[in-house]
Amino acid sequence: MFMSETNIEVRYAETDQMGIVYHANYLIWMEIGRTKLMEDLGFHYTKMEEDGILAPVIDIQVSYHHPVKYGDDITIKTWIEDYNGLRTTYGYKIFSNHDNLVVTGFSKHVCVKKDTFKPLSLRKLYPDWHQAYLKAKKDPHIEGLK
Repeated sequence: MFMSETNIEVRYAETDQMGIVYHANYLIWMEIGRTKLMEDLGFHYTKMEEDGILAPVIDIQVSYHHPVKYGDDITIKTWIEDYNGLRTTYGYKIFSNHDNLVVTGFSKHVCVKKDTFKPLSLRKLYPDWHQAYLKAKKDPHIEGLK
């Protein structure tokens, strides 16, 4: 399984009145991790948008384990949990200060035509992207042996 890694220092504006990161900011960080994963695999979401293709979120799940505060360093680890040519599920683990697990989550996406939101096959539109995702995808048989 291929895993992308992105590092961010928590900014003051990302915190709430309690002095901890506001929960919705984790969704933004997941998006940063997701687009970094695409770039690490050699592709850019902007290319899809230029071609009139979008990949909206159709489902998202986030579990919060530990608060993060202003000035903490976070690491976003992102991988392809599942992919079938039409839908992609990305997995996320966010750590603070290098080893403290703070968030786990998944987001599911489907490619759609910008004008109609009609689902499209990544396999047909971008065969190279499709092959890269298949290769990078988490293999449950391998993961189960660890």
